[in-house]
Amino acid sequence: MGRSCFLLLSAVSLLLAGAGDQAWKGKKVAEWTQDDCRQLLSDSPWAKTATPTVERPVTSERRPGGMRRGGIGIGGMGGMGRRGGMGGGGRRAGGAGQQGAPPMLYVRWESALPIREAELKTRDTNAPTLDEEHYAIAVYNLPNRMNSDSKSLAGQLKKQASIKRDGKKALKPSGVEVLQREDGPVVVYLFPRTQEITKQDGRLEFDARIGTLHLTESFFVEDMVYEGRLEL
Repeated sequence: MGRSCFLLLSAVSLLLAGAGDQAWKGKKVAEWTQDDCRQLLSDSPWAKTATPTVERPVTSERRPGGMRRGGIGIGGMGGMGRRGGMGGGGRRAGGAGQQGAPPMLYVRWESALPIREAELKTRDTNAPTLDEEHYAIAVYNLPNRMNSDSKSLAGQLKKQASIKRDGKKALKPSGVEVLQREDGPVVVYLFPRTQEITKQDGRLEFDARIGTLHLTESFFVEDMVYEGRLEL
C-alpha cells in the first residue's frame, strides 16, 4: 500500500511539474504573467535555441594577385564567399564564447499568435512588423555588424533558406528582411501562406545559411496549438 501511494504521488508530482513548465498553456492571454511571456519567447513550441555549424563557403575563389573574391559577409561571423571564423579576433555578439565558436542563435516562429501576444504584453517595441499573408521565422542573436547593405544581404539569404516537410516539396521564402538593431541584426524569413501548413505536416525543419553559419531547427506542428487552434 505504501509503495503504491508513493508511486501515485510521484506521478502526480511529475504531472504538476510538467504543467508548471508551460504554465501559459492553461491560461488566457490576459492571464499570462511576464514569466509566461518570457518562456513563450525563448523556450516554447514556437521558440528554440540553436547552435549552427560553421561551414567553408563553396563559392570562394581568388583573384589574380592573391585577393579573395567573396560575396556578402556578416561582420564577426566570417563572410559569404570567404573562409573565416569569427572576425575581430574571435569576438562575437550575444556573449563571447571560445574563439571561432559559432554563436547561440534564437529561432522564433514570429507570425504565431502566442508569440505576437507575448511580445505585446512584454512591450517589445522592436518586434518585427508583419502582415497576415506570410508565415514568418526570425533569427536573433546574430553578430552586431554586417559587411553589406541589408537589401543585398536579404537577396542572398532568400536563396539559402527553406522549410522542409516530410513527403512534400520544401517551402521557399518569398522575401527576407534584415532588421538592423542596436544589439545586432534580426533576419526575418517570410513564407507565403498560400502554401498552407497543416497538422498533417508533422515536423517542420527550418534550414538556413547565414554567412558561414548553417542553421537547422525543427518545429513540431502538433505542439504548435493554442486553445485548440494551430497557430503559425
